[in-house]
Amino acid sequence: MDTTQLNPPLVAILRGLQPGEAEAAGAALFAAGFRLLEVPLNRPGALEAIALLARMAPAGAIVGGGTMLSVADVEAVHAAGGRMLVAPNCNTQVIARAAALGMLCAPGVATPSEAFDALAAGAHALKIFPAEMVGYAGLKAFKTVLPPGTPLWPVGGVSPGSMADWVAAGASGFGIGGALYAPGATPAILSSRAHAFVDAWQAAQNS
Repeated sequence: MDTTQLNPPLVAILRGLQPGEAEAAGAALFAAGFRLLEVPLNRPGALEAIALLARMAPAGAIVGGGTMLSVADVEAVHAAGGRMLVAPNCNTQVIARAAALGMLCAPGVATPSEAFDALAAGAHALKIFPAEMVGYAGLKAFKTVLPPGTPLWPVGGVSPGSMADWVAAGASGFGIGGALYAPGATPAILSSRAHAFVDAWQAAQNS
């Protein structure tokens, strides 16, 4: 899968999104320019929310699941219409199954060993998690040893103000959680935050 076509390469992490709020949240995010939406499975209602978002997603957008820890999670998300795997860890069986189903695979890695294992299993992008622990220097080190062009997406503690520094260190995308969405956030608040992240991403590309 060619991740260079994902623009902007920003994953909205919608932890705790309830099905009743999914359409309004999705509309706000898609209108702001987000094209990658993730609903972590470790909260109730995740699969239903994924199904609702997948049905309303515009062309070129991808909806998927987060905290996908097993092959069964992959099967469930795919059956719900999800076409993206995001995980906090590197489980090669999970990655391989998702890749076989044609899903965008972005597993979590924190070491070069995990990164190479993930790529060998079929990962398309690497979720650098927790980004606060890896840091800018760690990301630069990843970039020196991984195949050129490997998408590196820091997740954890990313803010609009820190995106330019991450990009300078080698980030080619981001996963954005609590700074973007928390349960109860109104569509207006979500829209404002989403625009701030999209604007910061675009500014980082032009700096």
